This record gives sequence, structure tokens and C-alpha cells, in this order.
Amino acid sequence: MSFGDGSQGALGLADSTIGVASDAYEPTPIPSLPPDVSSVAAGHYHSLAVTSGGHLWSWGRNSESQLGRPHLSPRETWNKPQKVEGLNQVKIISAFASGVISAAIGDDGTLWVWGKSRRGQLGLGKDITEAILPTKVDALRGQDIVKVSLGWGHALALTKDGKLFGWGYYADGRLGKIGNLSEASPLDSFAGKLKSSNSNTMIESAEKLVLEAIEKEKDMPIIWQPTLIEELCDIEVVDVACGLDHSLVLCSDGTLLSGGSNVYGQLGRAKQDLGLHAVDTSHLSPISIASGLGHSFAICKNIPLDGLSVVTWGWNQNSQLGREGPENIPLVVECLDGEMPISVSGGRVHSIAVTGKREVWSWGCGRNGRLGLGSSVDEVEPMANQYLEGYEVLQAVAGFDHSLVLVAG
Repeated sequence: MSFGDGSQGALGLADSTIGVASDAYEPTPIPSLPPDVSSVAAGHYHSLAVTSGGHLWSWGRNSESQLGRPHLSPRETWNKPQKVEGLNQVKIISAFASGVISAAIGDDGTLWVWGKSRRGQLGLGKDITEAILPTKVDALRGQDIVKVSLGWGHALALTKDGKLFGWGYYADGRLGKIGNLSEASPLDSFAGKLKSSNSNTMIESAEKLVLEAIEKEKDMPIIWQPTLIEELCDIEVVDVACGLDHSLVLCSDGTLLSGGSNVYGQLGRAKQDLGLHAVDTSHLSPISIASGLGHSFAICKNIPLDGLSVVTWGWNQNSQLGREGPENIPLVVECLDGEMPISVSGGRVHSIAVTGKREVWSWGCGRNGRLGLGSSVDEVEPMANQYLEGYEVLQAVAGFDHSLVLVAG
């Protein structure tokens, strides 16, 4: 099912028209997908679905070839899910997406990428900025990749044995000590403008400001292919998450690291401290992490009590943190206490979680129906989705302005 902004076709609904306000305010079944979808992923403006048979389907924006279709693919077909070409020789087990890139992992641990990014996010080698069809990342040959996370222009890949590789745009230390840590991103000054804007102005101008900032960047610091993050060589990494311009890394001993921009407090500490440094989680025990555009999440064990909690920090312009208190300090989302959260996902300015009861809770900006609650009203705290009562929810993910929910058939 899908809901939210349908203007780029990311909802996959037959009655939506590309470029026209065609939003869905409640979870709506996507009619043309195969019946054996096993997992889903949401990019900024496109969506991916993996089937139990190892096939990958895509729909939504294709201006940067992120759907894995030829350039001549008619715009009016973007909203129609189609099988991704060029992956017949591998069985796909998971998929990931950003604004301009899509990625998939095969059952043999290989990583495949496609799309367009002049920030090196493809990881295919120096000055390679476009791959129309899925292409294997040869620099990771021999590595068993289990997860990938994609920011605006940087990427992290986690191996089965806990090694972490990074590539792409590395300003502000978002890839650790790779490259020149003193390099600061011009995006930060523009992000400050967004932080002080009102909610409607922010949403309408955010992408424009980011694009203007990117145009101002000269001689961008780029790592063109996956490189081992050296300061983590002796540490087992168990989870990774990339926001627009920051990174989160969870280690096996429970240490949570963050790096990159801290304009919104998304690093979970008061100082920038370029590179990967510990988030203050002394009172928490994180077991998984996630990120929105400028806000961060951790699902944590309650100590000393049993149970799990969602902890948030970072950008809170539209209440996407779901709680009160200092934004740069990781704090528990009280309304979800007792609900046993098992996953959480963040978009541009909204958040969505799945609980142990297989219920979906969402909060933050409600514009375009991205919360799936039947309206465009913002929610300052998590609200249970009544439209999904009676369904067994398997997964819920947030794109920039839309959301996907996978339910048992």
C-alpha cells in the first residue's frame, strides 16, 4: 500500500498523473505489483519492491534513471510498477534508494547500483556519474554486503562480517576519516535558512535551496569507489543509516557513532566534531538505527526495565521527532512507550514506525497525506493508523513525502 505525495508517481497508483497533485491520504493498495512482494524501499520520489522470487520492481520519478529503465521510458509510465531490467543473473534479496540512486543486493552478497549522481554515489569509479541499468560495484567484489544506506551524495555499505565501506561526497566527516575532514559543506549555510523558515515556506523551498547550494560547490571532495572506513577496522558494525548529509553507525558493543552536518542537531551532540564520534546514549541501549532528512532514530532497549523505545533527535520543524525537549539530545518518544516498536523510518519531515502488534504509527508533517491518517494535519505525537486495523503489517518505510506499507496477503 502507499500514501502521500503522488506527483512523481511514487505511489504507483493507476489513477495518478505525473506532475499533477495526485495524493493519497490513506493507505491504498498498489494494483499492479506481483502477489509475492517480500520487502519495499522508498527513495525521495520513487519506490522499489523485492519479491520472494528475487525480482525487483520500480516506479516513480525516473529523471535520473533511478528506475533502471531506458531514458526513452515515457514519463506517463513512471507511476506503473515495472520489473527492473538487467538483474536476471542474480536473485535480489533487498533494495535501497536515495533521491537519484537505487541499489540492490543479490543473494551472493553483490551490490548493484543505477541512477545518476555527480557526487560519486554510484561507487563505480572516477568520474562515472550515470548508470542507466543496474551495474555491479566491482570495488566490493569478494565482500558479502548485507545493507546499504544512501544520503544525498554519500553512501555506506555494511558487510556480513561487520566491516563498513563508504564512498561519495565526504565533506564534514560523514564518511569518517576518509579524505579531508576540514572540508565543510556549503549546504550547511542553506540548511540554516530552512531551519528558521516557517513550515510551509520550508517545504516549498527546501529542495530549491539545496539545489542552489549544490551548484555553488566547487571541486567537490569525492571518494569515487567504496573505501574501507579505517577507524572502524577493529570494530564490528551492526547497523548503518544515512540522512541527507549525516551518517549514523551502530557498533556491536552498543556504541552509536555519528558524523557529517550537525545543523539540525542530527548528530546527537552539541559540537560538530568532524568525523565519526559517539552520540550521547549513556542512558540508552540502541539495537537499530534509522534516519530521515535531518532527524535521527534509534530503537533502544529500556534499561533497567524490559521493552523497547523509539529515541529521536535532530530536525523538528514539523514535530517529526514526536516528542518535546532539546532537539540535539536523544530522548524517548513517550507516546510509543509500551508499544514495543520493531522498526522506524523517516522522510523529509515525517516519521513512521511499526510495533510488535504489527500496527503502524506515524507523526510529523501531514501534508499530501504522507502520514496516511486521512488528512493533511500535522501530528505532534505518534498516531495509530486506523485504516490498517485488521491487517498484519510487515514493513513501513518513508520516502521524502510519501510512505509505503507492506501487509500480509
